[in-house]
Amino acid sequence: MELEVKDYVRILRKRLVLIVSITLVCTLAAGLISYFVLSPVYEASTKIIVKSNEQTGITQLDINAINSNLKLIDTYKEVIKTPAIMDAVVAKHPEFNVTSEELIKKVRVSSVNNTQVMTLVIQDEDYNKAAKMVNAVSDVFKLEIPKIMKVDNITILNQAKLKDDPNPVKPNKVMNTAIAFLLGLFVSVGLAFLLEFLDDSVKSEADVEALLGMPTLAAIARLKPEDYKTQASEQQVKAGVKEHASLNQ
Repeated sequence: MELEVKDYVRILRKRLVLIVSITLVCTLAAGLISYFVLSPVYEASTKIIVKSNEQTGITQLDINAINSNLKLIDTYKEVIKTPAIMDAVVAKHPEFNVTSEELIKKVRVSSVNNTQVMTLVIQDEDYNKAAKMVNAVSDVFKLEIPKIMKVDNITILNQAKLKDDPNPVKPNKVMNTAIAFLLGLFVSVGLAFLLEFLDDSVKSEADVEALLGMPTLAAIARLKPEDYKTQASEQQVKAGVKEHASLNQ
């Protein structure tokens, strides 16, 4: 059976309480979890540039050397996240109270295409701790890479600064709440149409005509409890009037 626009509107109005309830519950749940349950996570980062050993003073840039350094970045991205670097960081900074394996999982290394710049990122529930850790990783990497690769072409462009009032990167409270609202709305609307599809009871003359293909000749009205009381009162009044009339006769 094909549905017209008015049928969609009727279904939505019929299940409006269900739709509003589910949407409201999902939105409130996401908001409460985001604001009061999830711990804020902060992010600190440093930038490192991989330069050519031949680039000293004011000299003409060698494109081959730059391309070589760009390829070398992929190697450096893997070297950073190895015990060779992290063990040295952990040994030098026991105040972090982390293992090298935990530090490896925390560090994210990325680079923009066709640039010699690498970005190191660490997330933690304490921003200043994250800043100190990412700075320590950058410093140790700069010191250790000449021993590992036999080259000295690392320069730290900038380090993470300590902050008294940093902004967390997650959870994104507004985004989580908005997503929960949309998800709750879609689920509730879908459930409303599913319930309507599964409901095969006959409720109106249109349903009878659609099922049997024949028009209805008569219909029995459904009485509410108050209708019974009204009818009973009217019958009592009529009976009283008749009785009064018979007595007068």
